[in-house]
Amino acid sequence: MLDALFVAVLPWGLVGAAAATAASQCLGGVIPLIYFGSRNTSLLRLRKWEMDGRALLKACTNGSSELMSNISMSIVSMLYNSQLIRYAGEDGIAAYGVLMYVNFVFLAAFIGYSTGTAPIIGYHYGAGNHRELKSLRKKSFLLIVICSGGMFMLAELLAKPLGGIFVGYDQKLLDLTVRAFTIYSFSFLFAGIAIFGSSFFTALNDGLTSALISFLRTLVFQAAAVLLFPLYFGIDGIWLSIVAAEWMAMLVTLLFIVGKRKKYRY
Repeated sequence: MLDALFVAVLPWGLVGAAAATAASQCLGGVIPLIYFGSRNTSLLRLRKWEMDGRALLKACTNGSSELMSNISMSIVSMLYNSQLIRYAGEDGIAAYGVLMYVNFVFLAAFIGYSTGTAPIIGYHYGAGNHRELKSLRKKSFLLIVICSGGMFMLAELLAKPLGGIFVGYDQKLLDLTVRAFTIYSFSFLFAGIAIFGSSFFTALNDGLTSALISFLRTLVFQAAAVLLFPLYFGIDGIWLSIVAAEWMAMLVTLLFIVGKRKKYRY
């Protein structure tokens, strides 16, 4: 809403887009402070803080996968932009921007589910409820597989309509975006497993495995693929590189899931 207001209604241009992002982050930070700073029915209360270095270090270590994801995404985005400028020019950058918007909406379902189930998984693991933990793992994988197939089909069907919303003003750019979307949509078949797997191991207090999955998925596989695939497939190789990276990340995740099954008894 703020992007539309600051860029489309008010002629602020790029500065308006930056201001919209900054304002949205401020809202996300201020509203919780207002809530917890006032009287409410929550069991959580703001209080005088006490330093607990051990707990802080443990939390930072266990959450290192999320740190790695954010750092990797920035580095990989620069690589993709560099390759797109080389192989497709400004149209390639525009098409990639459209894909990232749609990708965020689609993957938000996997991220939301993984984040939401992590406390439940962690609770049952800590309580030693291995039967419930196994049930959660099975049901989660089944749900993710079903949703992945649905997202793939939806992305294939909506490639042209969604492309038209963003870049319908330019037929050449629209054709490039639709082509990119058609290839990129295959990544939705594999992304959910790796996203859930990383969160799953974080919930089991195995930050190293979680970080390794995240590091391979968001940086190593994508960086290697986006540098190599365009040499053989041209511009299509850039879109294929994302699919290949997600597929390899899924395989690594499944190997960890199977390999650590006896250790965590899920």
